[in-house]
Order: sequence, then structure tokens, then C-alpha cells
Amino acid sequence: MAKDGTARGGARPGTGPKRKALTEKISAGKSATIIGLPDAPALEGVDMPPVKEYMKAKQKNGTDLCAEEVFEETWEWLKKVGCTDYVNTQLINQYAMSVARQIQCEQCISEYGFLAKHPTTGNAIASPYVSMLQQFTKQVNQSWYQIYQIVRENASVEYTGATPQDDLMERLLTARKGK
Repeated sequence: MAKDGTARGGARPGTGPKRKALTEKISAGKSATIIGLPDAPALEGVDMPPVKEYMKAKQKNGTDLCAEEVFEETWEWLKKVGCTDYVNTQLINQYAMSVARQIQCEQCISEYGFLAKHPTTGNAIASPYVSMLQQFTKQVNQSWYQIYQIVRENASVEYTGATPQDDLMERLLTARKGK
């Protein structure tokens, strides 16, 4: 209770001890609760969910959007670590689209440069692609951290190897070369 009599304050979200990964709990000898999901209804099994049509759409400049490729790489990685059941497909879609848009902004910056012409005054201004790139980079990182946190908390074996996020910089660099 604050001095003025209003009820505010209290515990802040995100404070306190950080959650440990399942592998850390097991190696420390502590009991780890594994989420018990209800039995799934009898469904037809598919290897990978179908990629949405908007992720395959031709872009205005005639290039292909690479979101489908990013989605497939991420799905294969999740399959390899055994966490496809835990990560929502919409989160993977969001990650793939953000990566594709990030690459698209990088290509535009490479093509048009860091400066643009103001529409009314004609003076030089910062390219809008730079700020869009920053926003998409923020979205990519946020989506990836969510995906990786789910994997970290639910994988019973610690994974050490390349992730789709590691390949992002390589993808950005090859996109600049036009490969």
C-alpha cells in the first residue's frame, strides 16, 4: 500500500530467479516436472505443416520471399531437437516472415543506399529502410528468443550445434551479393 492509500507496487514481472533449463535440473539431480500433455486425438501425421501461401508470395520487385525456406529450416531444426510439439506453428511463421522482411530491407539498403529524398522538400533524409530493418531485427530476435526458450526448457538433451538463427547472418550476407 502506497502512502496515498492506493494499492500499487508489488512484485514486478520478470524479476526473481531465472528459470533453469530442463537439462540443468536433471544434471543437478533435482526433480524436474515434465509437462504431461493430454493424449492427442487420432490425427493423420504429417512431417511438416504446410507453409502458408503468403509466405510464398512474389514480391513487388519480382523476387521471391525467402520465408518458406526459413520456415522449413526452422522446422527441421525443431524436429532434430525433438521440440516440434512444443512450439506453436504461428510463432515459427512470425519468425520466418520477420527474417524474410529483414533480408528484404537489407537488399533495399544495398540497392538504394542509406539516404533518401524527402518527398516535399527534396532534402536528403535517412532511408526509411534503415528504421524498418531495425524493427524487423527486433522482431526476429524476440521471436527467436521465444522459440529457443521453449526448446531450452523442454529438450531433455542439451543441444550444441548450429541453429537457424546462426545461419541468419550468412543469409543476410549472401542476399547482399545477390546469390
